[in-house]
Amino acid sequence: MEAPLFDVLLIPVIGRFLIWQHSRTLLQIPLFLVSVVMILHGLFGPSISPKNLATVLTWVHFRGALVLVILVAGNFFCMACPFMLARNAMRRWVHPRFTWPRRLRNKWMAVGLFALILFTYELFGFWSSPWLTAWIIAGYFLAILVIDGLFKHATFCKFVCPLGQFNFIASTVSPFEVEVRDQEVCSDCHTKDCIRGRKAPDSNLVTVQRGCELALFLPGKVGNMDCTFCLDCVHACPHDNIGILNRLPASELIIDPRRSGVGYFSRRKDIAALVLIFCFGALMNAFGMVSPVYAVESWVGHLLHVRSEAPVLAVLFMSFLVVEPAILLGSAAWITRAWAGVQRGWLPLIIHYTYALVPLGFGMWLAHYGFHFLTGLYTIVPVTQNAVASLGWPILGDPRWTLVGVPKYIVEPLEFGFLLLGLAGSLLIVWRLAQEDSEEHPIRAFLPWAAVSVLLFLASVWLMTQPMDMRATMMAG
Repeated sequence: MEAPLFDVLLIPVIGRFLIWQHSRTLLQIPLFLVSVVMILHGLFGPSISPKNLATVLTWVHFRGALVLVILVAGNFFCMACPFMLARNAMRRWVHPRFTWPRRLRNKWMAVGLFALILFTYELFGFWSSPWLTAWIIAGYFLAILVIDGLFKHATFCKFVCPLGQFNFIASTVSPFEVEVRDQEVCSDCHTKDCIRGRKAPDSNLVTVQRGCELALFLPGKVGNMDCTFCLDCVHACPHDNIGILNRLPASELIIDPRRSGVGYFSRRKDIAALVLIFCFGALMNAFGMVSPVYAVESWVGHLLHVRSEAPVLAVLFMSFLVVEPAILLGSAAWITRAWAGVQRGWLPLIIHYTYALVPLGFGMWLAHYGFHFLTGLYTIVPVTQNAVASLGWPILGDPRWTLVGVPKYIVEPLEFGFLLLGLAGSLLIVWRLAQEDSEEHPIRAFLPWAAVSVLLFLASVWLMTQPMDMRATMMAG
């Protein structure tokens, strides 16, 4: 077996820390404390969003840092998830009795919640309300405590959490993956501790280290889908045969093997729908922040004879998340079948190529969230100074409200670089899928889906060139 070029767990200091059984808890504690501070400041601090830790940290810093970490490393934010710290503490005393209903063991609930969050974010202006932002964070804590207090395993993470689903889809393009180092070692293993958990030496009834709670059996695991990087499997494996290994980003989107805990991507309509919300939702989320959106909303409101924002936004979201993908992907599938002679059914063909859009969608999230993160990078300094001073401890000095972030002329080339990188990744995957689908006419199978990718890329470029609302910063408006 060819050895991987790189294994994070073999790095002298970092690897030793991650292998330590309490490393995840140590990463979660500071984020938990920050979350508590954000809730308190959101509820009782300044109502002006650029001066409140809840809104600035959530809508400027967290989102940008999230996508950048996924790009360069992987789903390490799920590893350090503060909500799981509260959940694990609860499970010391509360032991769930129920299993998640079979009909809900899919991503459909998460698809709906993901779309709902994007919709309500625009409708209620979460970025402008520290109070609402604080309740969203508190609601997340409550949701995981209730769901994982009633249902066994990592039910909330696998089937419910919208943020986790975003991370799962995005991490398919990450350069690292938790996987086995040597399949032959797993073949000789009879205890399967990586999924069953490691038992006490003197009793098979006592589990001293839990296995994967998301039902990912490591020898059959392919890619990062549903993997939270919790490293329970690493700690449970008695053979030290699991690492965080490098791989070609997005390579898991080119192949379609049976994946442990997931199945075949080509048979998962729910995951394909999640990918569509991920990709087209990136466009809608950015469109809601550029100047032309106001003219479009006014026109739709006049067309519908309504003044309320909710039905107008509902039409826009339906157009972006349902009508647009149906037209683009439906047309591409029809052309592929008719022109390239591909024998796949219409819906299976759409599902098959939907996964190729992930790099482009992630490029859009990177360009958008990276822009806000970098241009508002230093805003956390005056907001923290102001928060500490409001407690009567002006130890950090007077707030320096002139601190903003990296100049736009530096950030904008990075935006277009992210978009180009996403387009290149999507086109490469489309080409590989086209070669598989039509050996005689791969170019004919490639062109319709390449056209879809290029259209989405051009739409993304257009959005990034529009004046954008600098939400939750002093530049807002």
